[in-house]
Amino acid sequence: MKFAQVAIEQSEGGIAVHSIRQNGLVLKKGRRVSADDLNAMRAAGVKQITIAQLDIGEDDAAQRLAQACAGAHVRIEPPFTGRSNLYAHVNGVLVVDEDKINAVNETDERITIATLRPWQAVVEGEMIGTVKIIPYAVEETVLDAAIAHVHAPALRIAPFAPKRIGVISTMLPGLKPSTITKTLRVLEERLQPAGARIVKEIRTGHDNEALAQAIKALTPLCDILVIFGASAIADRRDVIPAALEQAGGAVVHFGMPVDPGNLLLFGRIDDTGRRVEVLGAPGCARSPKLNGFDWVLQRLLAGIDVSARDIKRMGAGGLLMEIVARGQLREPSHDN
Repeated sequence: MKFAQVAIEQSEGGIAVHSIRQNGLVLKKGRRVSADDLNAMRAAGVKQITIAQLDIGEDDAAQRLAQACAGAHVRIEPPFTGRSNLYAHVNGVLVVDEDKINAVNETDERITIATLRPWQAVVEGEMIGTVKIIPYAVEETVLDAAIAHVHAPALRIAPFAPKRIGVISTMLPGLKPSTITKTLRVLEERLQPAGARIVKEIRTGHDNEALAQAIKALTPLCDILVIFGASAIADRRDVIPAALEQAGGAVVHFGMPVDPGNLLLFGRIDDTGRRVEVLGAPGCARSPKLNGFDWVLQRLLAGIDVSARDIKRMGAGGLLMEIVARGQLREPSHDN
């Protein structure tokens, strides 16, 4: 883009760099000068104007880059003032290729793209990203260089699927039935945006044998099995992981660098060739507040594979709740 002060006769098609207010004429900056504008300037006695001579206009550039970045289930709004917004077209989980987003932003300071946090659950119609071209235009070579970094889409929505959820609650003396009822209600609220539902719930003793039998009974009926323990999981030899292995399943990972949510257990069990995901819920999952359990559950509801490495990499941004006034963070009494 080049700036030049020219006679008004040479300005048609250029972008007005400054607003002009003279003899009743108001020509705002950023406007592409038209033939009608030329006549209005002549009538107002304007002789010269500073214009930007464009290569690719800001709106066209923003739309082209947005179209290159947008993947499945992403809707692009028509551009305005160099901005093109991207929206979720379905409920699901936002999947972002951070390396590609960074590469676009490193191409040239005039070209920018911003997104919501990767792996965030979103709803249909929610804005998930925005492309902004900062000046009035950019050279085609610069835009092409930015687009080259996103030869495959940089962001997409993994849509939620109506998964079948099985729930097991282990019982110990002192655990009130009302606590179980509240826990189930909170889980149902978590599942609602995904269209998933609890197909069966079992309550059993907090011991290896009873829990293993409950796991075997529910596995054929569900896609995801959630186990709420009457007591928090202490380590891989505790009741819930031991019962899962006794039932023929395996622990993929225990623990996570997300607080609240540290004591999450993630495992799998095979049902005649069909994989069922198993979540040993941390105590904080009984609360509706966001915690690490949500991060893993949301991915599973969207059909996204989760590995031990994925969970280990949730630490950056994994501190979800803080109380500044507390002298020592995460006191032992805090539910994790």
